[in-house]
Amino acid sequence: MRKPYEKDRVLQRFFWPGVHADIKSHCESCPECQKSAPMPHFRSPLVPLPVIEIPFERIAMDLVGPLIKSARGHQYILVVMDYATRYPEAVPLRNTSSKTIARELFHMFTRTGIPKEILTDQGTPFMSRVMKELCKFLQIKQLRTSVYHPQTDGLVERFNKTLKGMLKKVVDKDGRNWDCLLPYLMFAIREVPQASTGFSPFELLYGRHPRGLLDVAKETWESESTPYKSVVEHVADMQDRLAMVMPLVREHMLQAQEAQSRIYNRSARVRTFQPGDRVLVLVPTVESKFLAKWQGPYEIIERIGEVNYKVSQPDRRKKEQLYHVNLIKSWKDREALSAYSTAVEVEIPHVPEVKVAETLTNSQKQEMREFLVRNRQIFSDQPGLTEIIKHDIITEPGVKVNVRPYRIPEARRQAVAEEIKKMLELDVIEESHSDWSSPIVLVPKPDGSIRFCNDFRKLNEVSKFDAYPMPRVDELIERLGQARYITTLDLTKGYWQVPLTEGAKEKTAFSTPEGQWQYKRLHGAPATFQRMMDRILKPHRGYASAYLDDVVIFSPDWESHLPRVQAVLDSIWKAGLTANPKKCAMGLEEARYLGYVIGRGVVKPQVSKIEGIQQWPRPNSKKQVRAFLGIVGYYRRFVPNFASLASPLTDLTKGSKAGAVTWTPEAEEAFLNLKASLCRYPVLIAPNFKKEFLVQTDASEVGLGAVLSQVVNGEEHPVAYLSRKLTPAECRYAIVERECLAIKWALESLRYYLLGRQFKLITDHAPLKWMQPTSE
Repeated sequence: MRKPYEKDRVLQRFFWPGVHADIKSHCESCPECQKSAPMPHFRSPLVPLPVIEIPFERIAMDLVGPLIKSARGHQYILVVMDYATRYPEAVPLRNTSSKTIARELFHMFTRTGIPKEILTDQGTPFMSRVMKELCKFLQIKQLRTSVYHPQTDGLVERFNKTLKGMLKKVVDKDGRNWDCLLPYLMFAIREVPQASTGFSPFELLYGRHPRGLLDVAKETWESESTPYKSVVEHVADMQDRLAMVMPLVREHMLQAQEAQSRIYNRSARVRTFQPGDRVLVLVPTVESKFLAKWQGPYEIIERIGEVNYKVSQPDRRKKEQLYHVNLIKSWKDREALSAYSTAVEVEIPHVPEVKVAETLTNSQKQEMREFLVRNRQIFSDQPGLTEIIKHDIITEPGVKVNVRPYRIPEARRQAVAEEIKKMLELDVIEESHSDWSSPIVLVPKPDGSIRFCNDFRKLNEVSKFDAYPMPRVDELIERLGQARYITTLDLTKGYWQVPLTEGAKEKTAFSTPEGQWQYKRLHGAPATFQRMMDRILKPHRGYASAYLDDVVIFSPDWESHLPRVQAVLDSIWKAGLTANPKKCAMGLEEARYLGYVIGRGVVKPQVSKIEGIQQWPRPNSKKQVRAFLGIVGYYRRFVPNFASLASPLTDLTKGSKAGAVTWTPEAEEAFLNLKASLCRYPVLIAPNFKKEFLVQTDASEVGLGAVLSQVVNGEEHPVAYLSRKLTPAECRYAIVERECLAIKWALESLRYYLLGRQFKLITDHAPLKWMQPTSE
């Protein structure tokens, strides 16, 4: 209501003292308007960076990509820029892992020397533990930009734009030769004088003009030879030239900074915030990093420097974050309008912070909000405690386990004490006087924090094994494929919601520097937990499943979806369990579940998992080869002829001796082919048992393969790929025998889909086609 005629609409009907100020305050404090308002062009005055005079004393670093994958496998560029000379480095990379970046940096330092400071953004590869350890070892100070504000590292960002523009002009049509052209482009950039320094980067670093193509042409035309000098004369001339040039460079850089500041600061204004101020921050949304929106309100913790503020954001993964002032605006709390009538306080019900699908209509979203309010007691960060089952640890009579505790590093003792305090507050552990004891293990997480674990291997050796079966992942995924709406629930610290029997508690005892403790609740017994979940969801088997603490509810239409979710939540609440609101998602068309993306009739591997496989380093030992085959094998249903492709790698794991493997060209080819097969983002359709199946088989010299497919909208789509390696005896079969074996094996493997149904069998082997009518 900022326009006069909009304010008049109120004044025509009402009036009270201070009406104009109240209307303005009411409109400005509207929560929806503040968060959805267009992004204002906040400009804080520029803060010039100090001018660096020593080459490679401070460098800036960034990543460009992903680009088109080159013929040599490169997909990214590591860009490094020296602040003193503006000398750039561009290194092609196959992946952006921290180890790869650290290795390339160390190679560069052998040529340029070790810098004192490195300026980067807050990307994962630059903030990783590996990078922190490298900088600590080499005594390099890490400088980081504030999030979502690339202007801080403008030197590199501008160079990235220049480099990408030059690459577009010189690459081939398919763009797969860009990494071969990088050295030529870098030479061209390094010999061009910079506007901010007045000299070329090459000249400032080496103290002489580079002999380029133009110099070669000039010497040819003039038939002049290049003059040579002794080493002593060259060094003396270089020192004299640098001593003369650097004051000029400093003067040019200061002038360039002043000119940039003068232009930028024309529309800038100083804005400051105080600790405790409530603000909104402009950050990318979960759906797309390119779409930013105001989020909050959050609270200012402290001011860092002239233009950065540390902000508390308790509802995000990183509880405290550094933001540039241009990404912050004040939050205005709404106050009730003062009127002559008595104000009535209305309690606004809390809506759990559960993810609701963006694809729902507005009316469906409103239904979902009302649904969440009605069931808000189930969604909690605190674990519940069930009474329908207790876990018992059955051991052999007279046997006790008492393992000496592992020594805890001094730097990790505080983390152990905090974890013990947390578990005591949650009533998960209690003091113990048990004769049993198992050591604790501290495992680092990817974000640098510590995971508290117990080494119960000795206890497991003397415990009775529980053979309760776990659900088959493939059957769970296929049940969900045809669903129209999917809801996923994640129980809050699932294991901690199941109590232990009195006899089992003492067997879980462990020691820390603070004393001896034992668990009161379940700590890692999947069979007991799965038995409990199957018992809870037994009435809902037709539309709900659980794999440990991951529950999924699916429906063919919206009308039946919420009643089904309500029925499952009622059973969970009746059992005394709670769900973690931040890990639940409601009404999705596509859901991430057990490493897959499912819904809309298709099944896909999660992109994050595939990217992890793409960046997997080359294995050096049998253990590492088995680990790679394990993670790739989880998605083997997406890879045609997986067994044949992986055959050279499985051969490396033969034998009982551990240790290094001999990496052959065949193994390298198999390693790259497996990663490439998965990195094409394959898609399978969910099986429809009302339609006819097609089975296609084939056999090679090393393996068998089969494809199960169905026709949808006139096109054939794969449901699953199968393969296995031939045994040494089967490798000696004749071709017709191997083809027949492929059919027998495929039909047995696909028995779940084909038994009792009519299907088509397809083979391209002519003798088998001839034998079939002959046998009749």
